[in-house]
Amino acid sequence: MLFRKQVFGLLYALLLLIGCHGKCIFNYSSQLKPLAHGVIKRNVPLTLKSSDKGWFRSLFVHKVDARKDAHSNLLSKKETSNLYKIQFHNVKPECLEAYNSLEAEVQKRLHEDQDYPCEVVGSWNTWYGEQDQAVHLWRYRGGYPALTDCLQKLRTNKEYLEFRKERAKMLLSRRNELLLEFSFWNEPLPRQGPNLYEMRTYYLKPGTMIEWGNRWARAIKHRQENNEAVGGFFTQIGQLYVVHHLWAYESLQSREETRNSAWRKEGWDVNVYYTVPLLRSMESRIMIPTKSSPLQ
Repeated sequence: MLFRKQVFGLLYALLLLIGCHGKCIFNYSSQLKPLAHGVIKRNVPLTLKSSDKGWFRSLFVHKVDARKDAHSNLLSKKETSNLYKIQFHNVKPECLEAYNSLEAEVQKRLHEDQDYPCEVVGSWNTWYGEQDQAVHLWRYRGGYPALTDCLQKLRTNKEYLEFRKERAKMLLSRRNELLLEFSFWNEPLPRQGPNLYEMRTYYLKPGTMIEWGNRWARAIKHRQENNEAVGGFFTQIGQLYVVHHLWAYESLQSREETRNSAWRKEGWDVNVYYTVPLLRSMESRIMIPTKSSPLQ
């Protein structure tokens, strides 16, 4: 009997708390505001709003305002207008050496011609991962206008058109993506070798890019001490909600040691714990730079 009275007492107090006949629901008004180092803060003031919803449902239902800006604006660098293109070319095994030579010659000519607002950041062949694959990362300083300007000029470049015809004979398939760089990652710059490069690609659940960026903005400091961090990017065109992290290591052994050391740093385990649920899948490529790559 005493237990029953306690239960009724709690229910009565709960009814008083939520208001007459339970006609109030909680309404959250959320806004996203960028902080330093790429962290996005979510302010959630609590207000009450009248509603005709049932009192029981009102205990669990709330309204969330849509964020006021695209994640590309919230997470990318404001001080630069760089746009990146990544290319994945699957080459016929017997043509890989000839393909590398042809690609190096074209990249050199584009670098030397000031009329083309593009530059190769790095070129690699996949060692572990998808075999006989070439990966190229391009930078367009000036964003989409620079990309458009470059493409228009290439369409009328007879030498480049002949190169495309010759290259097509060597390929099995190809695809590309347009990327922006995360504001909290360092810009990829030429480096001396020899190095191995790892591209870790993360396929996120739609709607989770802000959370991913917030976590990595805090965690990247744990992975920069050995100069292994090269660049971090997310897709704008192509398969969406894809993140590419690019790392450089002296060897596979140094890769293992560097990654293991991160687990001994306070906060790294927390980052992994909170980012894993954001993923649909992930993959890793170990890549060797080509002779002409600025990233060696």
